[in-house]
Amino acid sequence: MSTKVIGGGSSAVAASAHAACARFRRTDPLITGMSRRALAEKLGHPDTSGRIPDARWMRAMTFERLVKNEAFASQTVTTTVGAVGLNRPSEVVIADAKINKDRTADLLSAAHQRAIGDGAATLIHQLAVPFAGFENTSATDVKPDFAVVAPTVDQSGSWLVVGDAKDYERHRSRVEDSRLLKGFLQVAVGAESAAAWSKLPAGMSVHRYGALAVPRNAFLQPEALVEDLADHRREVAMRIAERRAEAKDAAFDPSELDLFTEHLVATFDPGSCPSCSLFAYCRAELRKSADPTDVLVEIGIPRDVRPLVAGIVDGTGHIGAAQPSLIAQVVATNAGVAQQTKQRRVDPIGLPGTVNFVLAKADAASLGVHGIGIQVVTADGPGDWIQHVFPEPQSPQTRRAVVRVIGSALTKAIKDRRLADPDNPEPVHLVVPDKMTADVLVSIADNLAGLELSRLRWAQDKLMGRPQLTFDGEPAQVPLRLSEDDRTAVAFLLEDDRARAMTLRSPIVNAQEVLTRHHVVGGPTVSALRLDYVVAWFLEGSAVDHRNLSDEIENLEHTPGARLTNTQSNAIHATISGPEERRNLAEYDRLVRAELTYKSDVLTKAIEILDNDQPSRLRDVHRTIEADAQAVWQRRLRLHASDLVRFGRTYRWWRNALVEPIQDDQKCRDQLLALANPQAAQDLASDAGQRMVAFADVVSVDPLVLDVHSRRIAAGSSVVLLHVNDDPCVEDPAVGLKVQGGSFQFQGMAIGPLSKDGIDEDAPRGHLSWGAAIAPTLAVRDRVVVADCDWFAGTPYRRNLNVKRPAVDGHAAPKPDCLTAGYSDDPDAHAYCCKPHEVNEAEWSDTLAERRAAGLLNPQTWPPVRNDDAFEAAAAGQPQGDPYAEAPVSSPADLTEDDLD
Repeated sequence: MSTKVIGGGSSAVAASAHAACARFRRTDPLITGMSRRALAEKLGHPDTSGRIPDARWMRAMTFERLVKNEAFASQTVTTTVGAVGLNRPSEVVIADAKINKDRTADLLSAAHQRAIGDGAATLIHQLAVPFAGFENTSATDVKPDFAVVAPTVDQSGSWLVVGDAKDYERHRSRVEDSRLLKGFLQVAVGAESAAAWSKLPAGMSVHRYGALAVPRNAFLQPEALVEDLADHRREVAMRIAERRAEAKDAAFDPSELDLFTEHLVATFDPGSCPSCSLFAYCRAELRKSADPTDVLVEIGIPRDVRPLVAGIVDGTGHIGAAQPSLIAQVVATNAGVAQQTKQRRVDPIGLPGTVNFVLAKADAASLGVHGIGIQVVTADGPGDWIQHVFPEPQSPQTRRAVVRVIGSALTKAIKDRRLADPDNPEPVHLVVPDKMTADVLVSIADNLAGLELSRLRWAQDKLMGRPQLTFDGEPAQVPLRLSEDDRTAVAFLLEDDRARAMTLRSPIVNAQEVLTRHHVVGGPTVSALRLDYVVAWFLEGSAVDHRNLSDEIENLEHTPGARLTNTQSNAIHATISGPEERRNLAEYDRLVRAELTYKSDVLTKAIEILDNDQPSRLRDVHRTIEADAQAVWQRRLRLHASDLVRFGRTYRWWRNALVEPIQDDQKCRDQLLALANPQAAQDLASDAGQRMVAFADVVSVDPLVLDVHSRRIAAGSSVVLLHVNDDPCVEDPAVGLKVQGGSFQFQGMAIGPLSKDGIDEDAPRGHLSWGAAIAPTLAVRDRVVVADCDWFAGTPYRRNLNVKRPAVDGHAAPKPDCLTAGYSDDPDAHAYCCKPHEVNEAEWSDTLAERRAAGLLNPQTWPPVRNDDAFEAAAAGQPQGDPYAEAPVSSPADLTEDDLD
C-alpha cells in the first residue's frame, strides 16, 4: 500500500498561513500524493521563494540537539510540570522514541507506569503519533519534538504534555506573538493526534496545556513556554475535519495535473504567499491572465477596493472613492512612473549628525553578524564608508565589536553637533536601510545591557563575599564590563527601543520608510519594502515594468537590508562551517565585503534621491521634538541612570504614566501628517471612521462658499485650510512657525467658522459659507482638505493654529539640575530620577541573596520561579549551540520556511 502524504503536524492544518486559500487546501498532499514543492516542479514553476537557507536549517538542527541535551532536559521538565500545577517529580527520566510509533507507544506506557508508581516525570524526544483520524491508514505521522509525562496530583494517573521545539529569533528581547501562536497551533496538532491515538496508555490523558521550547538567548539554550491549548485544539480539530472532507470530495487525476490546478481559485497575497511552494505558479497565472484587472490581485490591492480602481487598468478611467495612496500605487503600476505624495522632507537623512549604517545578518544565529558598514556625516560632509567583517558571527566579542563601532561613530557625531551649537546641539540619528537592521541592533543592545546589569549584580555579590550565581542558582559566567563607546551605543539603541512607543521619535531612521513616504512606487507593496526596488524606480530611463523589475530584484545575489538572499547566505555559511581545514576565511571576507558594498551603495543612492526633495517647514518641528528627547537621553547616559532599560523592563508605574504622552504623541503625529502630507490628509478625509478631516469643493469665491463632504463638520464648526489641490498650505512662505513651550504655532493659516449665512435654502446640505480671517487664494471647483479646529490645541485670533507639543518622557530620568548635584549628594531627593544602575543593581543583588537564603529562588522553590528579565547571562559550563561546528546540510526538499517559522 502506498503511503498517503499528510504533510506532517507542522504544515498540515491550522498552523499554515495559507489555509484560507482554496488552491492551497485542494493541493493538499493528502489529495495529490506529493508535496507542494514536487507539484510546483511538475507544473513547470519550481519553488524559489520558500526554500530554507542552509544556515537557517543548521541553526534549527543545532537547537533541536540542545533541546535533547541532558543539561536542559530537567529544566524543560520542571518548568513544564511546575507551570501546569503538578507536583515536583521524584526524578526526571529521558527517553528517545526515534520517530517510531511502536517505540513511542512502549515509552509512553513505561513513562505512565513510572509516573503512577514512583512519581517520576519522563521527557520523551522525537515521538511519532498517527495523524488524528488517520490511525489505520498508511498516512505519514505527526512528529512532536518532545512530550512530558508526569503524574497527576493524586498519582492515580498521568498527564501527557505535548511539546515542540522552535528556534524562533528574539527581537527586542521577545519572540513575536504571531510566531508563538503558530508554534502552539503546531503543538495542538500533536496534542489532538495523541488524544485520538488508540495506543495511549489507559489512565494517561493529554493535558490541555502544551509546551513550546524556544531559545532563551543567543546561544540557542532552550526554555519552555507553556500555554493553554483549548482554543488551539478546537481550531485544529475544525481544520482537520475540513481537510478530511475536502480530501474525500476531491477527484485527482495525475495525468490532468494542469487542468486540476488551473480551475482552483487562489487567494493570492504577494505579502504572505511567497512562503508557499506554489507562489511562482500562482503569480505566473495572474501575469498571463487576459483580464487587465488581475494585476490588482497581483500587486495586493484589497478585494473590496479593486472595483474602485479597476478603471485605471481596464481603460475606462473611472475611479471610485478609494484612498489616494492606493490609487497612487495603481497609477504608478499602470504608468510605470513613481507618484509623488507632495510631502516635503521632515527626516534628518543626509544632515550632519547622522550615521549611515548597513549590516549583513547571519542566518545561523539570531544575533549573528557577518559584517557591518558605517559612514559618519559631520559638518564637513559624509565621511568614507568603513567596513568591518567578523569571522565569528555568533561570538559575544562580535556583538561587542558591533556596538563599539557604532558607539565611536555616535560619539563623533555628538561632538560635531556640540561644536556647531554648544547651547542647543542638534540630535543624532542612525540611518539604516530596513526595519530588520534596526531590530537586530536593538536586540544586540538588549543582550549586552542584560549582561552589564547582571555583571553589576555579581560585582556586588563578590564585594559581599557571596557566590556569583545565575537566577537558577548555577555558577555564573561573569562578562566583561562595557566600555564607554559600548555603553553609548547600547544606551542609544535602547533609547530607540523605548522611543518606538513614540511615533514622532526617530533615533534610528529607516531610509526605506522615508523614501516611500515621499514617493509611491508601483507593483506589490511588499516589493517596496526592499530599498533597492524603490531606488530602481528612479534609475530607469523610461517607464518601469514592475514585473520585470520585481524579477530582476528577486534574482539579485545581494539585498539592501540585513537579511541575505538564500544563495549568498549559503555561500557565506559554507566558508566558515565545519572542520577548520575546510574553512576559507579569505573567501568569507570577499563575500561579506561584496554584500556590504552593495548595501551601502543602495543606501547612498537612496540618500541622493532624497536630496532632490525639498525640506519642509515642519522639519524644525520634528528636529525639536527629537532634540528635547535626546537631551534627556544624554543625561541618562552621563549619569548611568536608567540608560540600560528596554521598554519591556520599565517599571509598571512608568509604563502607566506613558499612556497619556503616547496618546498625545500619536495625535501630534496625525496632525503634522495632515498638515504636511496631502496624500495622508486625503486618506484621512476618505476614512469614514474619523470625523476631523474632510474634503471640500469651492462653490464660489465671493462670497467664499464650500461644499463640505462631512456630516460632522457642519454649520458652527470652525475649520482650517490644510491643502489646496494637493498643495500643503503650511509650506506657503506666508505661513510662519513659532516654537513655543507647549505648542508649535503656525501663523497666517486660513481659519474661520462655517455657517449657513447667505446660503439658499434649496442649496445642498454641505454648502456652507466660510468666514476665514485670512482669505485664501482659491478658485471655483478647487478641491481642498479642511480640518475641524477643535482637533487642534487652539486657534488664537482665528489666524494662528496651535499643535500641542508632546511631552518628553522624563520618567525615571535625571533632571537638568541633576548634573550639578545628584544622587550621591542627596539619595532621598534623587531616588527616582538619577539613581545610577550601579546602586540599583547592587540593591537588587542583596534582595536576591536574601530570597535565595530563604529558599525562595530556584532550585529550592516549587514551582520554579520564572526569570522575567530574560537576560542573556548563562551559567558557566553549560552547553552552547554552534551552528558552524559541522559542514552545512540542506533542508529536506519538502520543507519550506513555513515549517520552521
